[in-house]
Amino acid sequence: MTDKAFEFAVIAAPKDRKQWLEAARQAEDLGYTSLLSSDVLTAPSPFPALAVAAGATTTLRLGTWVIAAPLRGPRMTAWDAHTLSVLSGGRFDLGVGTGMPFVLEDAKKLLGLTPGSAAQRLTQVEQTIDELRALDGADGHTPVLIAAGGPRARALAAAKADRITVASGPFTTRDEIAALVARIREQAGERGADLEFVAPIYVIGDEAPPQISRLLRTDMRTLVERDSLSILRGTARDMADELLRRRERSGISSFTINAVFAEQFAPVLDLLGASRAVR
Repeated sequence: MTDKAFEFAVIAAPKDRKQWLEAARQAEDLGYTSLLSSDVLTAPSPFPALAVAAGATTTLRLGTWVIAAPLRGPRMTAWDAHTLSVLSGGRFDLGVGTGMPFVLEDAKKLLGLTPGSAAQRLTQVEQTIDELRALDGADGHTPVLIAAGGPRARALAAAKADRITVASGPFTTRDEIAALVARIREQAGERGADLEFVAPIYVIGDEAPPQISRLLRTDMRTLVERDSLSILRGTARDMADELLRRRERSGISSFTINAVFAEQFAPVLDLLGASRAVR
């Protein structure tokens, strides 16, 4: 379905400057395309953390996975994103979404925020993108990724995103993912072929870290039995072949990897000739 070059990003959430710099330098040295920071209140704030990573690297792209729009005003998020894009030499991608349930719950408890309805939160996502485009101006373009779950989010992504991750559960089938990707490309019209789709891989190998099991709300045995696309197993060659099949079937060529698996997965990058071209 696509012959786009593979790209792989590392998602990291280190606790201090030393760990963060080590994660950034390791990702660049191993050949990953990007380093991503989650927007969770138990990790460093994404924008300053990524600014530190930008100063420690030269080719590595940086991004958010993903900013929860309800936690900040649209103009503030756009301002931070535009600033980081400029200061990193155009190496920043803004990932934005309506917010995972546990992030919204933490926002209530720790920040005193009251997130609006799903429709209101999606409006905040759109406003953030519009504000960013205004700040970028005619001569700039910060790539935007939208985490798109429901039909309205997918329609927004088709209209305004450069990159899209189809927010779905760990047991969404190959055919279902392929159909969703095809539908979004169709909605996007002439720009559909240029859209880049990104999928998370939570587990590399045969053992899921406890935090991943809690996030997915299932165990490794069930993931294997149900052919979950959240995992990759086998040799480096096995994993590379599986990713080739996924790209051919679904049109997805970009994937995220948890930082705990970054070194273990690195041989797969070499086999697939992952691209590090600046977008």
